[in-house]
Amino acid sequence: MNQLVRSLVVEDLTILPLTPTIGAEIEGVDLKRPLSDATVSALRGALLDWKVLFFRDQVIDTEQHLAFARRFGELEVHPFAPQKPGYPEVLAITHDEKNRGKENTWHSDVTWRLEPSLGSILRALEVPPVGGDTLFADMYAAYDGLKDEVKARIEGAVAVHDFTHFRAGMRKRGLSEEQIEEMNRKYPMAEHPVVRSHPETGRRCIYVNAAFTLHIVGMEKGESDALLAHLYAQAAIPEYQCRFRWEKNSIAFWDNRASQHYAASDYFPAVRRMERVTIVGDRPR
Repeated sequence: MNQLVRSLVVEDLTILPLTPTIGAEIEGVDLKRPLSDATVSALRGALLDWKVLFFRDQVIDTEQHLAFARRFGELEVHPFAPQKPGYPEVLAITHDEKNRGKENTWHSDVTWRLEPSLGSILRALEVPPVGGDTLFADMYAAYDGLKDEVKARIEGAVAVHDFTHFRAGMRKRGLSEEQIEEMNRKYPMAEHPVVRSHPETGRRCIYVNAAFTLHIVGMEKGESDALLAHLYAQAAIPEYQCRFRWEKNSIAFWDNRASQHYAASDYFPAVRRMERVTIVGDRPR
């Protein structure tokens, strides 16, 4: 996309890019109302172009949040995160003086699944007076920016992903080893390509992350650790990023297949209360 473009109009939507490659605010849509097929198609196209879409002043309820997400696919239930009572597909994410924010690691969601998510739609219910931004990184650009010798080293490589920190949380909450082993059987370690091809755009991106990737298959540990550290660090390059300042009733919809994100935990002990709905994806290739 030409970096001189300031806004685009598709259907009745105005698309306002935040950076040349990632992040766009969407105007001209009211998510309380049923969306036409043409509008959904335009939003999907914008998501593919910009990797994360932002919506302001969307006063919607849980049912409308779910209805919007379902226009893009089947919804998943997260087996470890807190759910909103009565709504298993809705993650209730609250941080305050008793629960400091901990999503401040660059990551793609649920890559420990055999079929990680297509994307997530996060809605702000209560935000700090300042702080609590979310940063997003364009992992296409991160891959394109690698040196040729690094690209050659990771061509065809596969990495193991696991829900390690959730397992630690289960032990902290007092779950038995038998219960944890049952989750291990239900969600076995996944192997995904280090560089995946996006199923809709065909573009290639880095697909390892510091939260869930353990090691590269067939590589000595020291070499794997060093190479993964270099790949993780690409998300932290500002030229590949956009940053979103939340307001109450803001929404972010990101493509989990082409981006990573980082929730800045700089607002303690203020309250940050969000709800997230996640769309089922496919097996990375």
